[in-house]
Amino acid sequence: MNRTTSPASLTSPAQLIADTKRPMHTPAGLVGDTPVLWIGAPFTATGRGFWTKLEGHNPGGIKDRTALHMVRAARERGQLLPGARIVESTSGTLGLGLALAGATYGHPVTVVTDPGMEPLMTGLLTAYGAEVDLVDTPHPTGGWQEARRRRVEELLAVHPDAWCPDQYNNPDNVAAYAPLAHELVSQLGRIDTLVVSVGTGGHSAGIASVLRGFFPHLRVVGVDTTGSTIFGQPAAHRLMRGLGSSIYPRNVAYDLFDEVHWVAAPEAVWAARRLARDHYATGGWSVGAVALVARWQARTLPAENRIVAVFPDGPQRYVGTVFNDTYCREHNLLDHLPADDPDEITHPGERVVTRWTRCTHISDPLPAASSTASAIHALAGAVR
Repeated sequence: MNRTTSPASLTSPAQLIADTKRPMHTPAGLVGDTPVLWIGAPFTATGRGFWTKLEGHNPGGIKDRTALHMVRAARERGQLLPGARIVESTSGTLGLGLALAGATYGHPVTVVTDPGMEPLMTGLLTAYGAEVDLVDTPHPTGGWQEARRRRVEELLAVHPDAWCPDQYNNPDNVAAYAPLAHELVSQLGRIDTLVVSVGTGGHSAGIASVLRGFFPHLRVVGVDTTGSTIFGQPAAHRLMRGLGSSIYPRNVAYDLFDEVHWVAAPEAVWAARRLARDHYATGGWSVGAVALVARWQARTLPAENRIVAVFPDGPQRYVGTVFNDTYCREHNLLDHLPADDPDEITHPGERVVTRWTRCTHISDPLPAASSTASAIHALAGAVR
């Protein structure tokens, strides 16, 4: 696996955390400096465990970081004019972040989403002043995600001064997560394995590229969902939100990953619910999938290997899905105890995966665009 990194300007962990702190007297000042938590038995094997970064302690979740950063950077470059509308496609968490950024910098926000968004999220976004624009028909090949993106284009044509962050391809989405990586270095001192979900590719690339500069032998484990195209599987129906994609985000830094795990919805539900019961710290689809993989890493890696899993949000928005028995029974999500070990494939194109599966051969499904991904990765390293 390639280990492409930019030279790091190393500093003390204490200085790193000091540099990332913001004044706490504004809503935006509440973003960042999130806690870490040790997850051990009974979720993991006795004597084994992993650290979690609890991004649900941000006002809206992990994407508060990137929403604020992308908006601030666009304003500084003159791409986003004062008072202009922000329009973006999202399955939820980025919408909350953009609502926060809109309130902070004085921009109206339109969030384009689809019927899969939880009613709680729609209510919160409306309460925070965002307009919610709902597409009603999936795109024939790109599904709901592509339908949302096309609706964004329509709205941008209606509002000529409007700006779209384009979270899937915007390198500012990657650069936004350098402070999170610095917090981890300060909080834990040494990190050997990073387990992180992959959707737009922003936080996986942003965190991993910075940590690799401090820890050159860092192992990076990506967590995707079955039915996602990101790592070379064919597109299929995806129940889980927040990770996976029906398109190919150019923010994904493929050269950073040592392995990828695809997790199915019932397996993520089991892990999220088990975490809630055993540790009073949990979240939704992404958290369940990441936790399942980190649990396996903790059992199979040497005991001294320090594992960190990033939990992108908390459980609140999932009370009607992951933590709702009626919903879970309707979608056949309950009573599916995950296997002790993942299936293994040697190449993403070997076969279609439908349950937890691992692969150590990582490549960009769109090699012609790999130079773009490399440039994004290099930019993330530059903010170190």
